[in-house]
Amino acid sequence: MTSTATPPPSPAGAPPVPPGGRGPDPEPPVWLRRLRGFGYAPRARGADVRTRLVPAYARPSEQLWTALGVPVAARERWQRVMAWVGPLLVTLVAGVLRFAHLGSPKAVIFDETYYAKDAWATIRQGYEASWPKDVDKSILADPNGVALPLEPGYVVHPPVGKWVIGLGEWMFGFDPFGWRFMTAVLGTLSVLMLCRIGRRLFRSTFLGCLAGALLAVDGLHLVMSRTALLDLVLMFFVLAAFGALVIDRDRTRARLAAALPVDGDGRTRPDAEVARTLRLGWRPYRLLAGVCLGLAFGTKWNGLVVLAFFGVLTVLWDAAARRTAGAGSPYAAVLRRDALPAFLSTVPVAIGVYLASWTGWLLSADNGKGGYFRDWAAKNDRGSSLSWLPEWLRSLWHYETEVYKFHVGLTSGHTYESNPWSWLVLGRPVSYFYESPAPGTDGCPATATTKCAREVLAMGTPLLWWAGCFALLYVLWRWFFRRDWRAGAIACALAAGLLPWFNYQERTIFYFYAVVFVPYLCLAVTMMIGALLGPAGSSERRRALGAIGAGVLVLLIIWNFIYFWPIYTGGSIPLDSWRGRMWLDTWV
Repeated sequence: MTSTATPPPSPAGAPPVPPGGRGPDPEPPVWLRRLRGFGYAPRARGADVRTRLVPAYARPSEQLWTALGVPVAARERWQRVMAWVGPLLVTLVAGVLRFAHLGSPKAVIFDETYYAKDAWATIRQGYEASWPKDVDKSILADPNGVALPLEPGYVVHPPVGKWVIGLGEWMFGFDPFGWRFMTAVLGTLSVLMLCRIGRRLFRSTFLGCLAGALLAVDGLHLVMSRTALLDLVLMFFVLAAFGALVIDRDRTRARLAAALPVDGDGRTRPDAEVARTLRLGWRPYRLLAGVCLGLAFGTKWNGLVVLAFFGVLTVLWDAAARRTAGAGSPYAAVLRRDALPAFLSTVPVAIGVYLASWTGWLLSADNGKGGYFRDWAAKNDRGSSLSWLPEWLRSLWHYETEVYKFHVGLTSGHTYESNPWSWLVLGRPVSYFYESPAPGTDGCPATATTKCAREVLAMGTPLLWWAGCFALLYVLWRWFFRRDWRAGAIACALAAGLLPWFNYQERTIFYFYAVVFVPYLCLAVTMMIGALLGPAGSSERRRALGAIGAGVLVLLIIWNFIYFWPIYTGGSIPLDSWRGRMWLDTWV
């Protein structure tokens, strides 16, 4: 609602105070002015508030439209079409890469020995089973001839990821293609999501597609999309939650902009009263984010850490929106209007989804013939101080405490364990599968003079990750000195996937956990490439040099991915070729 009160007179020489808005900003403190030498730029003031709340998408140049022969009347329509056609084409390429020979190698590789079998039991009876040792060979030889064990199995991860993997087994059978199918689907869809998320972040279809393309050619993401492990499932739900929050941010800022007054020149002006009191209404995408975070939490427990990071992020976004709209005390306004709805849309929803994911275990028999520990309360907790709680809840809580003890106490050594300090520089990738076929077998040429090598190595595309180290520094600089919310969002999501592991450096942990933050590493590289291309209004020479530099970097990343393709997919190559791809001693 527009204020009709007459504004107070401004001091002599000072610009007038807009109705309902704020006066001129005071000079920043000395320490903040000194940061300008490092690139610090204060937030822009005085521009049309709508353009700051709802930035426009980048438009192709008129020269490009003319060169393509697109009529003026059809350009808007083509721009909307390309916003989907571009991401879909990138996704098609990603899908081909992920589904090509998905059943190869025909083996139970690395931790598929746990999750493929747990998924098969979960999809058939609602909870995991205790499988006999050395059953993998029997499953590969004749999956229909392997009976489902009756004894429940003790597992240390929640059920969602196994339900997802089991869906592929239910559709295509208990074999490598079946248990890898759904991770390939989610890996492909995550490329589409990143294209669209990148488009919203950077307001550019080109940069959005570039972010998705980088994810499509990342080796770690490819390997995890072709393997039945939980971490790719976790990555998918975390990325979906991030995308939902970005959409929610756009929608709420548009709602704020629509409520602000417009002056006689058609410019949207800030209004302290509107910014302070406006209720932002029903926010379905934030609720969707809560559901996705619950599914992430229900896949692996580190999804709970992501929930905390993203919860803080969405509240900070609300405060920034109200500040831009004119609120003098934006955090107080957020505390009154937004904090409780934000909490209710995420935390209780996520916890509810997590509990619902245990439905198969909860519905199993509590007489010793159901899920592991399902009968614990009935046997061991009859007279406790918590006996007023339902038995299923006490049994589940006991199960969770035992799992927690397992996770924090897991310190046994492993050949491929690594420290999170080394992840960004690919210090110790994980070999999922390796064999040395003789000449004339398993794709090894008959003319080979020595044995060949077949390996599935969970490792990111080296040039992409090493460029990502520089991109991360750029993102941090951009966030701290330029107050760029996009850089802050990328840094927050990447930190949620990486930083918590530094608390468990004594625990046995692996590099492939890093797949959770790969999408945000790709966004960081994309943001750096966007900076190389130059800002709007740059000279043709600046644009040309930037395009050459960016193009060379992208082509080198793609070449690097193609070069390592055989050791991402288990292709049979001469042993000398395999050795040539072991750039660091720690990769062997």
